[in-house]
Amino acid sequence: MKLENIELQFDGFAEEMAKLKGEKHFDYLVTIIGEDFGEEGLGCIYILENTENHERCSVKTIAKQVGEDYVIPSVLRLWNAANLLEREVFDFLGIKFLGHPDMRRLFMRNDFKGYPLRKNFDASPEANPFPTTDEPETDFTTEWNLDKNGNLVATQHRLFDDDDFVVNLGPNHPSMHGVLRLQTVLNGEVVKHIYPHLGYIHRGMEKMCESMTYPQTLAFADRLNYLCAMMHRHAMVGVMEEALGVELSDRIQCIRTIMDELQRIDNHLLFLGTCAQDLSALTAFLYCMRDREQVLNVMEETTGGRLIQNYYRIGGLQDDIDPNFVQNVKALCKYLRPKVQEYLDVFGDNVITQQRLIGVGPMGLEDCINYAVTGPAGRAAGWKNDVRKNHPYAMYDKVNFNVVILDGADSYARYMVHIQELYQSLDIIEQLIDNIPEGEYYIKQKPIIKLPEGQWYFSVEGGAGEFGVYLDSKGDKSPYRLKMRPMGLTLTGAFDKMLKGQKLADLVATGAAIDFVIPDIDR
Repeated sequence: MKLENIELQFDGFAEEMAKLKGEKHFDYLVTIIGEDFGEEGLGCIYILENTENHERCSVKTIAKQVGEDYVIPSVLRLWNAANLLEREVFDFLGIKFLGHPDMRRLFMRNDFKGYPLRKNFDASPEANPFPTTDEPETDFTTEWNLDKNGNLVATQHRLFDDDDFVVNLGPNHPSMHGVLRLQTVLNGEVVKHIYPHLGYIHRGMEKMCESMTYPQTLAFADRLNYLCAMMHRHAMVGVMEEALGVELSDRIQCIRTIMDELQRIDNHLLFLGTCAQDLSALTAFLYCMRDREQVLNVMEETTGGRLIQNYYRIGGLQDDIDPNFVQNVKALCKYLRPKVQEYLDVFGDNVITQQRLIGVGPMGLEDCINYAVTGPAGRAAGWKNDVRKNHPYAMYDKVNFNVVILDGADSYARYMVHIQELYQSLDIIEQLIDNIPEGEYYIKQKPIIKLPEGQWYFSVEGGAGEFGVYLDSKGDKSPYRLKMRPMGLTLTGAFDKMLKGQKLADLVATGAAIDFVIPDIDR
């Protein structure tokens, strides 16, 4: 969508945002985009959705300068999803959110100097030497507010009580999905708090995009989440094609839809296998990996890739589908349908599995919306949040499929949503595979692509939820600001709510049932 921002001034910002949620029911905070707007100053764009009618709006506000600091009132009391989203903006732009109780860096080291997404940031190697010391840790966090004289005042909050027992889970791959660290406060075996520490694989992709041409930026999308490479690149090319006004052929849209669903099956198979593996059930992992190889074989014959696909480009596809693609996709669908029951036979219907997952990591509908827990995790609590239905793209408005909705609102329901979504993906593919239209597979673009001035946001339904791309163009061949909405950041931010009062072993089980990939979070 092309953004038509509602512009709010600092003094009335908090009140107007409360009205948007309370009176106009914009109860889903999609993302917060921090940006250096140049002469306007530093500020944020908030993308909101009304979950009743799926209307979206964008709100822009410029931070107030207090001395050398920049401040905006926090919206954390309205949307809990703002917790990590505001910390991300603070980390990269230095905007302090008034009233936020935890203004620590989120991705960068605590002793990192400067704010990388400011336009005047000195990114030279000389100014940014590689640290050779351990990162300093603190037992305190800071809340910032303005006093009656307009001065910025800091309040310290303790993270831990004197008798708290703190365990670091991660950064390691088993159970933590990679380089994620959850600083877990325990009372015996019971979880009191979880503080996520991110950024161990942060590569500065959004900053790097500002110095690259639009085609060059696409390679980053595939590497964010190797299980959702197609969908992530779909969002990247989609926002650029919308800005350019490119009209794609039905053939391109059809092939993209099929490829997205093949990638979703790939994602869900690995999820089902690793969910079992995290709970020490190896057989289900072997079954899922066996069948995932068949999916990758079919994709590889057209894209040339297995882990990283590199298939979509601005204006269409890298190449047409392989001559055997239709035949092999049909054979794959026939092969996979009976296999899904096998995953339940060896794992899902197991009494031990159900004891480990049922009632574990609960989060109801209202909290899922408030914490922006999208994708299968949100649908397991009854939130019908599928971007393919609510904001259709490609061929999703021309095929019949059901959004899988359950009401268990726990880890077992999340597992079962993935199982049932495999059947829905197969249904979508089978509707399209015999009806791929003739036409161009690529709409030729200019050798140097320049987007018109403006701001756009385009999102897709990734394997674990909504993945979106915000783009601010000044009419050049490189983006002025490119911001990715990762699927896993708000999922990670919901861990504290999900796991309070649960056992330490339940944390591992909940992590297994939440489908996130760390490079997607860290970027």
